[in-house]
Amino acid sequence: MKNLNKYWTLLEDILTGVFFVSGLGLIFYGVLMRYVFNNPKPWVEEISMYSVIWGILFGLSVALRNDHHIAIDLLYDVLSPKLKRLMNIFANLVGILFCIFFIYYSFNLVSSTHKTGMVSLTVGIPMWIIYVILPISGTLFLIRFIERFIQTVRKVDNYDHSSI
Repeated sequence: MKNLNKYWTLLEDILTGVFFVSGLGLIFYGVLMRYVFNNPKPWVEEISMYSVIWGILFGLSVALRNDHHIAIDLLYDVLSPKLKRLMNIFANLVGILFCIFFIYYSFNLVSSTHKTGMVSLTVGIPMWIIYVILPISGTLFLIRFIERFIQTVRKVDNYDHSSI
């Protein structure tokens, strides 16, 4: 199981990095072509935007895994360990429920855009391909919430619960 988690973590990191860095690289290329060579490429803005968004959405599960989400822990810090544990269980359950709804409705969005045949304006990419990141990122996020929930229930303190 540790090997699977290691490879899963590596895959998350690679996907997040590749999409985010390629999006930023395309933005740099677009600026260079527009302002230095006076030869703007209309497709660059659209593809770079999708790449950055995909990188961010893949990064949701990475941020949860590394405990980098925004937290307000003023009340949490004064709770007893037992109440902290209950709060963590509740927060993870809410996260799991959110992910389930997110996956369900994003799958419906992908399905409806596939049926309608919508395409992007500049490049003509089918929109369902662009939107498919939503159920994928929701699933990755769900897996991390389930992992945190199990660790909290088992009282495995491999991460700081204060940011939930």
